[in-house]
Amino acid sequence: MEIFTLLETLEDMLEKSRAVPFSSKCIVDKEEILDIIKEVRLKLPEELKQAKWVKEERQRILVEAQNEADEIIKEAENRIISMIDEHEITRKAYEKKVEIIETANEMSREISKGTKEYADSVLAGIEVALQDAMKVIQNNRKELK
Repeated sequence: MEIFTLLETLEDMLEKSRAVPFSSKCIVDKEEILDIIKEVRLKLPEELKQAKWVKEERQRILVEAQNEADEIIKEAENRIISMIDEHEITRKAYEKKVEIIETANEMSREISKGTKEYADSVLAGIEVALQDAMKVIQNNRKELK
């Protein structure tokens, strides 16, 4: 993430700047600092676009998983219909149908749960990174005032 590189550059500049005697203040090149802050502002929308992409990808995966589960269920139902000939076959078909539907529903739940957890994990990571970046920016702005 380029924002972190810019923030590290900003931090390095502050750490390497000349200190004002008898205070915690330092002398920095205002233009350089403002340029870096401007770059951070420009890069931030890219990071937000990435988070939006992750959210959309999560939704796409969920829809795909649901479609796959629906297809499995439809195939199971079609198999069951084709198996109906006489009583014994009907009974076995019903048992198999229930088993297949339960399996398909369980697979659907597991796939859905997994994709939700993955997407949530990725979004949480991006959220933390963005919060950290905002804290650094806010602290740096306070120091510049």
